[in-house]
Amino acid sequence: MIRFEHVNKRYPQRGEALKDLSLELAAGEMAFLTGHSGAGKSTLLKLIGLIERPSRGRILVDGRSLGDLPRRRIPYHRRGIGMIFQDHRLLNDRTVSENVALPLVVAGMARREVGRRVRAALDQVGLLALERAQPIALSAGEQQRVGIARAVVARPPIILADEPTGNLDPDLSSEIYALFERFHEVGVTLLIATHDQERVSRMAYRILRLHQGRLVADSGNW
Repeated sequence: MIRFEHVNKRYPQRGEALKDLSLELAAGEMAFLTGHSGAGKSTLLKLIGLIERPSRGRILVDGRSLGDLPRRRIPYHRRGIGMIFQDHRLLNDRTVSENVALPLVVAGMARREVGRRVRAALDQVGLLALERAQPIALSAGEQQRVGIARAVVARPPIILADEPTGNLDPDLSSEIYALFERFHEVGVTLLIATHDQERVSRMAYRILRLHQGRLVADSGNW
């Protein structure tokens, strides 16, 4: 599903964020990406989503080389990926349901189907009763679940999460990880970047550890 072949990423001012990185994630696999701040976790996720391009090497998603993808095809590539961020990136001038609907509206989906999918996504994350609320009125955990609903509303085969529980207490973090496991159970491929090595070491999933841009450990149930 996702394959990195000797990938490097260099930034003009910051130097190399990733160095000779090779890894493969199978379809339907759930894995955690760990490492210190600045280890390259966010950069790796951005390369998969084509938010960034590699300086060297090759990245394949579902058998397609991203380096061969023309600019006009990038939006279509991103529709197959649900991105979840630590800061939610919700629009406070829109309701919860309107925030979740955004990917479908941008894709030009029919209004009736948009409504059906939004309600299903909100039901999955336990927020259907808050569909008309404003994001600013929600707790941090509820806002993060809105972000997750928005990421999964288009039913993407891949979910990428960048420190999705970084601002949440342990109980709320457990709820978010339980949601990820539910998506994994129905065949979604998940790659979750987190600094919480202690928590993920207690879970029976593959752990990829980065250090100064290099993959230094690859362990777990896979």
